[in-house]
Amino acid sequence: MKTPETRAADTADRSLIVRTAFGSMAAQTLRAAVRLRVVELIGDTPRRADAIAADAGAEPRPVTRLLRALAALGVLREHTPGTFSVTPAGTLLDPSRPGSLASFVRVFTDPVSTRAWEHLDDSVRTGDVAFDAVFGTDFFGHLARHPELSEAFNTAMGQATGATAAALPAAYDFGRFTSVTDVGGGDGTLLAGVLTAYPDLTGVVFDTAEGLAGAPETLERHGLTGRCSPHAGDFFRSVPAGSDLYLIKSVLHDWPDEKAATILRHCREALPPGGRILIVEPVLPDTVDPEAPVTGGGITYLSDLNMLVNVSGRERTRADFEDVCRRAGLTVVSVTPLAGAAPFSLVEAAAD
Repeated sequence: MKTPETRAADTADRSLIVRTAFGSMAAQTLRAAVRLRVVELIGDTPRRADAIAADAGAEPRPVTRLLRALAALGVLREHTPGTFSVTPAGTLLDPSRPGSLASFVRVFTDPVSTRAWEHLDDSVRTGDVAFDAVFGTDFFGHLARHPELSEAFNTAMGQATGATAAALPAAYDFGRFTSVTDVGGGDGTLLAGVLTAYPDLTGVVFDTAEGLAGAPETLERHGLTGRCSPHAGDFFRSVPAGSDLYLIKSVLHDWPDEKAATILRHCREALPPGGRILIVEPVLPDTVDPEAPVTGGGITYLSDLNMLVNVSGRERTRADFEDVCRRAGLTVVSVTPLAGAAPFSLVEAAAD
């Protein structure tokens, strides 16, 4: 006969599996909230569901059901029956607010991100990228063919970088360098955070032409057009020379080891004596620790599987980073968790 403690443990275990199985439904609930502009329509004061529905051009009863699901997820709060306000978490779904994650939600709940996940078991069996088979091209090639999606992806990456851009300047001594090139720097959010904190630094945001689409606006908004310039190119061919620090965030995990080493090798070739390469990515422990900040409630390991099904990359351990750096003629000098921006760490590398 089971004890009360055993029954409680069984219930918790079942709840874990059920919540996880419902995870994709929760994600699509957030997607619907963004597409219907729920948070924007509610605004700063509580509103009735029927008024929200009218503004959204939707039926009141289904809208009420959606709003109650969002309240159960912690995005909204229901004060009295049918009256809702936005929680602090919910404000992140408003694209007009600082720190918004609205584009991030749009991209990572879009079929372009989720369809390949239906074939995760095939990718696990074969090691092949499911995205290529589903869409007939690779992920970044697909983005290049769909400018609107590419713009949303770039915005999402900038939104995802906000916390890192805020934490990074205080976590590393950028003052010992003269110029920083952000390799794969997208819209310039990360480098803008660094240059704003270090007014004597100059910088270059290096990415494809598509990736750089939002960079001029970011640099102008931060008053950095005189100290930083966008530079379009292909990091599989070369990176711009002239900096003594090369910054690479959330780039290497998009690629298998041989391609990651190629990117690093090109940075190594541009590096002057005494220069450094600073990689900003999660660094997985040798064994899974569910309580570790890098685990992020499982998010980092889900990201690892996302790399498998969508782009052929991977998240890496310290030994993995040391291996790809070694292939590129680099030595890992230090690995430091980035306080305030979990699950990221700073992997500092120098030329051999």
